[in-house]
Amino acid sequence: MGIYVNPGNESFRNDTGGKIYIDKTGLLDILNESIAGPQHFFAVSRARRFGKSMAAGMIDAYYSRGCDSRALFAPYKIAKTENFEKHLNRYNVLHFDVNSFFCSAKSSKELIPLMDETLLTAMQEEFPYLAGRKCVNTAAAMKLVYEHDGIPFVVVIDEWECIIRNAKDDEKLISDYLKYLRGFFKTEESKQFLALGYITGILPIKKVKDESALNNFDEYTMIHPDRLATYFGFTEEEVEKLCAERKIDIDIVRRWYDGYLMYPEPKSYGEIPDAIHIYNPNSLVLSIQKNTPGSYWKNTSAFEGVNDYIERNEAGLKDDVIAMIAGERRKVNVNTFRNDLTHYKTKDDVLTALIHMGYLGYDAATEEAFVPNEEVREVFESAIRVGDWTDVQDALEHSDELLKATWAGNMKAVADTIAQSQQDYASIINFHDENALACAVMMSYFTARKYYYVKRELPAGRGFADIAFLPRKEGEHPAMIVELKWNRSAKAAIKQIRDKEYAGALADYKGELLLVGINYSKRTGKYNCKIERQ
Repeated sequence: MGIYVNPGNESFRNDTGGKIYIDKTGLLDILNESIAGPQHFFAVSRARRFGKSMAAGMIDAYYSRGCDSRALFAPYKIAKTENFEKHLNRYNVLHFDVNSFFCSAKSSKELIPLMDETLLTAMQEEFPYLAGRKCVNTAAAMKLVYEHDGIPFVVVIDEWECIIRNAKDDEKLISDYLKYLRGFFKTEESKQFLALGYITGILPIKKVKDESALNNFDEYTMIHPDRLATYFGFTEEEVEKLCAERKIDIDIVRRWYDGYLMYPEPKSYGEIPDAIHIYNPNSLVLSIQKNTPGSYWKNTSAFEGVNDYIERNEAGLKDDVIAMIAGERRKVNVNTFRNDLTHYKTKDDVLTALIHMGYLGYDAATEEAFVPNEEVREVFESAIRVGDWTDVQDALEHSDELLKATWAGNMKAVADTIAQSQQDYASIINFHDENALACAVMMSYFTARKYYYVKRELPAGRGFADIAFLPRKEGEHPAMIVELKWNRSAKAAIKQIRDKEYAGALADYKGELLLVGINYSKRTGKYNCKIERQ
């Protein structure tokens, strides 16, 4: 049992030994179906903290000859499959994290030699008979081991694209690295000794000039998870069961951690499958352990890499991000992305990068991006407050004032505060219709999310209420129905709420209800507001 070669099952044992573990061993059954076959190369890219390392540890525990994991897997789904015994602890496993070598190397010239020397030494320690054989690199040593005992290898690489992401301008290093990977995955010798290749990272495989070290990998991403969709996080069914066991309000959990839509592989030709709702697993577990919902998913350094591009607002990029923070969706073409975080040619490239990093959800059926949940919305808010988004920061500062004025029924203060917010957003939102007005108002009431569930276009009575604010705790604050008008009047907005019986959507609500009408006159550039209590 070693660190890099034939590791033990400690990582998976630790993961399953906690108070919360959701069985994801079905992934192993998928790998077993492909092992040693023509499509036994898996490149799985997920956002940070979405379980990449847990999956890698599980793969080690199952395939590695460095441990006996029969009892450890016995309670889980994989133990009930036909091929469980056939592959259990039957392979030599090589597992390494590229990021650890990237951080340890003193220079780019040392990186590949350091990596290979470390792995080759680990091979020689695991297989002493290699000491007398000439091995030019680790891949050559794997070939010799296979020739000696006939047992093939499973290769697992964490953060495989770390070098490509972090040394983007070092073309020689990237070329040398991809050539190094060819030894594991693309030589005639590797066809003999390799049973399974499994690499993980944040981004899909980047096509680098004419290099083809990884073009035989099947890719599974945040945009196209296909048959691995249910293994990208916790599913709705798994979360519902978890919440029921612990008597946790599922609606609170949904608001904080739901929102990533994954479309599985169709079961039949031409079928359009339903999306699977995926929850951020790390954040959900932490929220349960701490008994407090909140934003536990932080990756601000990655956000800083794209923030400059957002600030430029090219092709309305910043407008779109603000609109999505406010609850809107935006069309995005994900097919032009070059799979790095440094060279963005279009607005769509930046939005696609945000999808891969987990900052945006993506609906493949409608080709729309959106802010998936409250956790990510808070991450955006934090980035806004510490970044150079001064226009948005100013508007957020007015948000608490607006909410208090609404509660107090101070109609002039509401109109004045929204007008001030419009000035803050003047460079961001093009005020040309009622939808733009709704976006501005949603952002103006941004901090209301601390106290309310905020719903756009809520089905109510004989139509849809523009914006509904439903209290998280009944009786603590009044519910609010906000109706917007463009070049009409606030009085007309209130009349529509009453005439179309929008309040009927809150028939079971027993607390105070505020009816809020807001009108914007494009001719005068002024707002007026009317508030009634019911």
